Amino acid sequence: GSLVMSLKSFVNNKEQWDAFLEHLDVLIAKEHKSMESLTDTKEVFRHQGSIRTLRHLKYLRETINGPK
Repeated sequence: GSLVMSLKSFVNNKEQWDAFLEHLDVLIAKEHKSMESLTDTKEVFRHQGSIRTLRHLKYLRETINGPK
């Protein structure tokens, strides 16, 4: 539908997509930095889950466009 078309125009706009990937990398780095001082295992797992989710977003273009 229109959501997929909106996402398609976003993921295929190089300037926007590159900025989005850069933003995700910044967020991932922040999560890693936050994890450095943690001792609570549950908190470590929570941050790991956040990083996993952010990394999945880096594949949004492939998900929207389908296999090459």
